[in-house]
Amino acid sequence: MAEEKGKMTVAEAGKKGGTTTSKKYGPEFYSEIGHKGGQTVKRLIAEGKKSANK
Repeated sequence: MAEEKGKMTVAEAGKKGGTTTSKKYGPEFYSEIGHKGGQTVKRLIAEGKKSANK
């Protein structure tokens, strides 16, 4: 079977998207979204503990 030109793997597409995002927004973007995610996890854990104690 012949290869089709222009096809890329999922891994290649992810790497390309990550590189583009990094160039566009910079490291501060990743720091900010990481902090937001951490705060969400912290809140969900607290809610889970609160409902488990009822």
